[in-house]
Amino acid sequence: MSGEEGRFDGMLLHIAQQHTEGIDELLDTFLGFLRRKTDFFTGKGSTYAKTVLVNKFTEHQKLALQEQQENEADDEKSKKKSTNQPAAAASAESPKIQELTDEEAEKLQKDINQSIEDKDVDQAASTVDEQSTVEEMDQQPSSTNNESDEQKQQDGEEESEEDKGKMLPNYNNGADLPNYRWSQTLSELEVRVPVNVASGVKSRDFIVNVSLKHIKVGIKGQPLILDGELFNKVKSEDVCWTLENRKEIVISLDKQNQMEWWNRLVTTDPELNLKKLNIDNSKLSDLDGETRGIVEKMMYDQRQREMGLPTSDDQKKQEVLKKFMEKHPEMDFSQAKIS
Repeated sequence: MSGEEGRFDGMLLHIAQQHTEGIDELLDTFLGFLRRKTDFFTGKGSTYAKTVLVNKFTEHQKLALQEQQENEADDEKSKKKSTNQPAAAASAESPKIQELTDEEAEKLQKDINQSIEDKDVDQAASTVDEQSTVEEMDQQPSSTNNESDEQKQQDGEEESEEDKGKMLPNYNNGADLPNYRWSQTLSELEVRVPVNVASGVKSRDFIVNVSLKHIKVGIKGQPLILDGELFNKVKSEDVCWTLENRKEIVISLDKQNQMEWWNRLVTTDPELNLKKLNIDNSKLSDLDGETRGIVEKMMYDQRQREMGLPTSDDQKKQEVLKKFMEKHPEMDFSQAKIS
């Protein structure tokens, strides 16, 4: 087993706590994700998925039983050691164990959590102070190049001012809004709209209409939950949606331009700061060399445009023009527009 087996425990515990119906509901969510978002069940034959699940179940069951046996053995050793010690020595050297009431246990847990939070706050404040010191040192003008440093500082202030007020994207590069949340990759979108419906409501009672550049979501007879013009065009013929656990409408969309990041789902949403996207480079490594180069170039160009800077093509044209002017100083292209 990997030494980093527990590194996702916090995230998985948060997910598990939202499944109030128990382990069956949690497993249904995980397997549903594999079914909807991967080819796990169909990619390598009809028996591959079952074989993997059975093998992993057997592996983890064996580990669980082994850990249980080790814990029981440790408990048995502790009991024997405690029995062999004289009562007076045990009383003098061993700490007393006292069973807590539910109220005392709850108070103790709150104290521990508060202590952890205070420690995290102190560490965060220390990190901020260190970063501030570094930034102040970086921003101090150099005696040998004052004009250059002042210009860089002004550019940084303008960029910061431009991003002020923009919303930070969530972990999945979308946004968590009051009535819905959405996520995105370069080519796809997923919209999740929480609903509270009675057991008798059928799929035909929901309104999920997605056209080329508009989306409507709601329940018949009630005000629409989501109604707006999309940021850009989607493939309306490929839209699919499901009702998960009778609690959430999940809509999957394909972008028409599958090489761009959206800075909002609908035009009335707050704008996202695309410079803060969580781009998973490991997904790019799955592409062949040529395709990866194209995707990385498009991602770079889009970020450059967001910052008002020249794209890679613009930079190449400027370099060619610069070299030409060096060879032909008699020709003035300083006012030429590059297109």
